[in-house]
Amino acid sequence: QVQLVESGGGLVQAGGSLRLSCAASGFVWRRYVMAWYRQPPGEQREVVATITSGGTTSYTDSVKGRFTISRDVRKNTMFLQMNSLKPEDTAVYYCNGAPSEGTWSWGQGTQVTVSS
Repeated sequence: QVQLVESGGGLVQAGGSLRLSCAASGFVWRRYVMAWYRQPPGEQREVVATITSGGTTSYTDSVKGRFTISRDVRKNTMFLQMNSLKPEDTAVYYCNGAPSEGTWSWGQGTQVTVSS
């Protein structure tokens, strides 16, 4: 059974940093393109960043230069380093397969709140 568990969120002031973690189990995740998503209050879920099995990354424009996605394939763990946070980054953050791969059941996510 696929399980995705996000952690590392919290309350931070604008300009601060957080590092999110995603622990994956139940599938050979190193074969998949993985992604971080976020869902701001009252809005739809959106892709923030993706990473391939080979480590190639992509980012939505609003986070380029501030966020870094990475993965440890041996530990089935993925990370999102978020720097220079802005109030508009406030959202629940989720990890899952990239849209091109299809998604599994969603985890609970981790709340990130950035105060101005």
